[in-house]
Amino acid sequence: QVRLTESGGGLVQAGGSLRLSCAHSGSISNTNSMGWYRQVPGKERELVAVITRAGAPTYVDSVEGRFTISRDNAENTVYLQLNSLKPEDTAVYYCNADHVSLDHTSTIYWGQGTQVSVTS
Repeated sequence: QVRLTESGGGLVQAGGSLRLSCAHSGSISNTNSMGWYRQVPGKERELVAVITRAGAPTYVDSVEGRFTISRDNAENTVYLQLNSLKPEDTAVYYCNADHVSLDHTSTIYWGQGTQVSVTS
């Protein structure tokens, strides 16, 4: 069983920055990819950024150039640096891992979420 623990959310003014962390209870080297999603009440959870095992990042258009996803294999942690924050970035941010087991099956795991609130 994989556990993902997010941290780093908070309240910030527009234009500010936050750094989210997602600690994987095992080894992130056993994941196909890890990503960050966000959700606001009444809307579906949306992909924000994903990073592959090889370290290749992909971003949703609305955060391109402002957010940066990175991974530290030694710390088994994935980060999301949020810069130039806007009120519309307010959401609960969830970490996601596409974990590959020893039998090569893929399982998706989610963290508990961390709140990011941006005031204008």
